Amino acid sequence: MNNVFDIHIFICTNERLSIEKKSCGEQHGLNLIAEFKTQLNAQKLPLKIRTQKSGCLGICQFGPTIAIYPEGIFYVGVQIEDVKEIVESHIINKTLVERLVLKNGH
Repeated sequence: MNNVFDIHIFICTNERLSIEKKSCGEQHGLNLIAEFKTQLNAQKLPLKIRTQKSGCLGICQFGPTIAIYPEGIFYVGVQIEDVKEIVESHIINKTLVERLVLKNGH
């Protein structure tokens, strides 16, 4: 059995108890995972795609954050309503959703 995925989507679900530093949040991250799975299943793509929670991706100040591999693209400030656009633009059409892409100095 081949466990290699064409696309791997990591969604931060890190929850900080400290109010001094922002976090992506477990509940929001889990909701994003569910929405990605819903959108991807609806597309019936001929790709092996894994969507899963991750720990801290190290850029909490820009959260909620997702990372898509193999490209290594980080999307920040992602909300539920952005998921369909990410799936259609990035996953299907191979076009970045520029307004959400982590840029140097964001």
